[in-house]
Amino acid sequence: MRCHARSDITDTGACEILLIGAPNVGKSVIFNRLTGMDVSVANYAGTTVEFARGIGRIGEFEATLVDVPGTYTLSATNEAERVAIEMLSRPVDLVIAVADAVNLESSVYLVLQVLARRQPTVVVLNRIDVAAARGIAVDAAELSRRLGVAVAPTVAVTGKGFAQLHQLVAQTLREPPPAAGALHSATTTETAGLWPLAEEIAQAVHTVPAASQTARRRPFSLRRGSRRRFDSEALVRPWPGLAVALLVLALAFGLIVGLGMGMRQLLLLPIARGYLFPLLTAAVTRAIGPGLFQNILIGEYGLLIKGIEWPFTLVLPYVLSFYLAISLLEDSGYLPRFAVLLDGLLSKIGLRGSHSISLLLGYGCAIPGILSTRAMGSRRERLIVATLISLAVPCISQTGALFALLAESSVWLVVALFGLSFLVMIIAGLITDRLLPGARSQLVFELPELLMPRPAVMLQKLLARARNYLTDGALPMVVAVGVAALLYESGLLAQIGVLLAPLVTGWLRLPQQAAVPLLLGVVRRELTVLPLLDMPLTRLQLFVGATVGLFYVPCIAVVATLGREFGVRTAIGMLLLTTGTAFLLGGAIAQIGALL
Repeated sequence: MRCHARSDITDTGACEILLIGAPNVGKSVIFNRLTGMDVSVANYAGTTVEFARGIGRIGEFEATLVDVPGTYTLSATNEAERVAIEMLSRPVDLVIAVADAVNLESSVYLVLQVLARRQPTVVVLNRIDVAAARGIAVDAAELSRRLGVAVAPTVAVTGKGFAQLHQLVAQTLREPPPAAGALHSATTTETAGLWPLAEEIAQAVHTVPAASQTARRRPFSLRRGSRRRFDSEALVRPWPGLAVALLVLALAFGLIVGLGMGMRQLLLLPIARGYLFPLLTAAVTRAIGPGLFQNILIGEYGLLIKGIEWPFTLVLPYVLSFYLAISLLEDSGYLPRFAVLLDGLLSKIGLRGSHSISLLLGYGCAIPGILSTRAMGSRRERLIVATLISLAVPCISQTGALFALLAESSVWLVVALFGLSFLVMIIAGLITDRLLPGARSQLVFELPELLMPRPAVMLQKLLARARNYLTDGALPMVVAVGVAALLYESGLLAQIGVLLAPLVTGWLRLPQQAAVPLLLGVVRRELTVLPLLDMPLTRLQLFVGATVGLFYVPCIAVVATLGREFGVRTAIGMLLLTTGTAFLLGGAIAQIGALL
């Protein structure tokens, strides 16, 4: 396929470019720099694998860039790799293969597999700054000669080398080579035979410190060397790895609670309750007389009061502080080490350390956590992780609500609640590991460098996640509050609350009005918790309510995702499991607490 320069960026005939690379090589940063903000996300046809598509201008060309799901190989061992192979199997104008200057051998291995697909290709040699800091020098010109394609050295986080990258991409689009490179006589789609060639090329084009010569491994191994001893070994050994992990988690917990509570109590709530809400109440009172419509707007579940207070002044502060903590762990390179450290524990429940990344994603939102399981090798592992996320991992909105409910009464209630969450997660993992047939996979991981997080990159990531919360979390919550206000003022919620009173007041020992949040929680899980903030509850009742809210039914969007990924029967089973666990544990705590 030969593309031409376009004057209209929306022209469907624009050049199509695929961006492919392994995780942790900066592929997403490169994609964002080439496309800007004009990005959409969709499922690949016939699958549930998501990919990003963006539009950018490269030289005189208007290009549609496709961010291929991250992959280490093209061996089709999981659905994401199969999608990557399918994308590379159809004609495109160009493939940009992202290689890591630090872990060059494994990157060349993937590049050779891409070249075997006989597509016009440009190689981005990223992270040259990290390589240089470690004393690793890569001869990009020699790498280009041996691969037979153009190579652009870059530092994606700073934009260094992108001017050359644009030139090479534009030149390749103008004059596509007859084949993807000069190695087709030596390369085949048989990946096993490419390792010796990848090793030969890597050794020929880069030099490493003598002490690190023994560090070369196949991908997915823990690389070792004198300068990485602390990185790769100390942080993933029980000592001092566990001590460091506990310290890191404690600091992250302190950052989330302290910063979130500070923003909430010192900034957002005073502004909302001291200035904004009185103005809204006065305006509505002047415009609308007493009655149904006024109550829907400013009543018990008033859309203009609770619809602002809950998502923006109670939950948003903890969302921002949570994502700040996660960004620090991600950008520093510590999360993969934490995953390797957890491998021994997670192996007891049928998982691997790398699966902890999916669990951590679940703390942001259950849906991407569940969707990330597509990269796992077996349905068994996917089901275990999806069960743990649906049952015992609160999303960020729910986490913010739980912090808002418990932290002001006692931080120890928050610690106890999340300790209960981890305990239930372990028990559920042990049970599902025994019930679900199948073998466990091997640990598949490659550690990135430990780096100092860059404030500009973190700010960009934080803003992007905040926007996602506004659209995927806050907006649905506002709609749910509006529906709740309508049902509450019509009296329907009160009638249903009377029916649930024996369960709520008898078994859970909560006030009768606590039945209303149980109904709202079906729409948004955090709405099981937020209404409790306005009720005069004891510490025991606070903990019981938080326990029910933690394990209660997943929200509608999560149930739909479970049904799409695993089938309707599995989704229904998750509903029954989470609801039963919530009421069983909540009631048991209430009854035992009443006896003490």
